[in-house]
Formats: sequence, C-alpha cells, structure tokens
Amino acid sequence: MSVLKTILIAGIALFGATITQAAGLENMTDAEREVFRAEVREYLLDNPEVILEAIEVLEQRQAQSEAQSDLELVRENFDELTRDGYSWVGGNPDGPITIVEFSDYRCTFCKRAHPEVAALLAANDDVRFVMKEFPILGADSTLSSKAAISVLTKQGNDVYEAFHNLLMSHNGAVNVKTLSRLVVKAGGDADLMVAHMDDPLIEQIIAKNRALAVRMKISGTPSFVIGTEMLRGFAPAATMQGFVDRARAQL
Repeated sequence: MSVLKTILIAGIALFGATITQAAGLENMTDAEREVFRAEVREYLLDNPEVILEAIEVLEQRQAQSEAQSDLELVRENFDELTRDGYSWVGGNPDGPITIVEFSDYRCTFCKRAHPEVAALLAANDDVRFVMKEFPILGADSTLSSKAAISVLTKQGNDVYEAFHNLLMSHNGAVNVKTLSRLVVKAGGDADLMVAHMDDPLIEQIIAKNRALAVRMKISGTPSFVIGTEMLRGFAPAATMQGFVDRARAQL
C-alpha cells in the first residue's frame, strides 16, 4: 500500500468520524444513515482536498501536543538535565542557554552530529553544552562510555574533551587496547583510565542517565534538549540554530 493511500484512508476515517459525531449519525434510521453516507462519499469524491486539509490540521494538533508534553518533561527534569554534577560541560560553562545531548559513541548519527554541534557552539558564545553518556548500542558502547567517564572523573575536563572528540571520529571495533591508544593521544594516562573503568560510580552514572532518558521518553541517539525544547535525532547546525534562537528569545 502506498504512503499516499495510507494517508488518504486515515484521513477518510478521521473525516468520517468527525462528521458522524457532528451529525448524530447514531440517532438516524438505517435509511437516513445510508443516504447520509452516500452524500458524504459524493462530497469527498468531488472535494478530495478536504481529506488532506483534515490530515494537516491533525498533524498540527499532534505536533502541538507533543511539544507541550516535551516542555513539561524538560521542566520536571531540568536540574538533572542541566546540572547533575557529573556530566561534562563544554561551550560556555556560564552561558544562559543550555544544550544537553544524549549520545552513544557507536551511533553513526551521533558521529555525524558531532561536527554540527561543534559548529553551533563556535557560532554561539552564550551556549552551555552538557554531554550525557548514554550507551545503548551494545557492549562496545558501554565500554566506550565507561572509559570516557573514567577519564572525566580522574583526569579532568580537557583530557575528556580531547578523548571524546577522538572517540567520535573513530570508526571500527572498540576494545581496551584501542581506548588506551586514544586516551594517550588525547594527552591522558591509559593505566589510570583502565584502573577506574569498573568503578561502581561509573555504573551509577550510566544508570542515572538511562533512567533520566526513560523519564524524558528518549529511546534513541542523538537526542537533544535545547533550552526547553527537545530534538530527537540528527539535525544540521542550521536547524539547531533555530532552537537556540528561540531559547535566546525567551531569556
């Protein structure tokens, strides 16, 4: 079944349900109901654009409802999203606008988003950036995040940032040997990283990020919170700039 046909069927169902309720079809006799249905069918055949108009209105209402739901989720979880005390903070740490990204090092779209986010931060010196380690794509993802959090907690922001950038540009399998090579390249200590990768604190941080994602109804990466809006999935810097501009206008 074509996408257009599916949309038309959905539109007809929506239109029919609306008309049925408005006309009180359930109170008609069988004969009156048949006449009414024939008239509706004839009208729709003569004016098929009405169906598309109804679908457009429905989509707008759904988008508005989702945006309102996202706004409430952000407000309810704002402190944990933006100032949890353990996530890496980049950009302008004192910026009035905050972007939060939920990311996985094995996610292709996260890797595509990485330079877009960098360009966005370079173009907006009032933006604070928070990275949420959110490994959801298997053992390699978890291993990478454990290494990154170990680096952050034991070797500081600068080494983490360099290590994070290298991980995002890395393609191929990930193991302790690979991670050790990358952290040395980032200016860090491989032995120190490995020694703390199984620290229970790291497991707790990952668990907290996953629990927060569940509350935020985030199931994929990358996912962003920009100001009070949510952006699920990859978007170029130009699109994210619109979110930043709207957040700035609300200050």
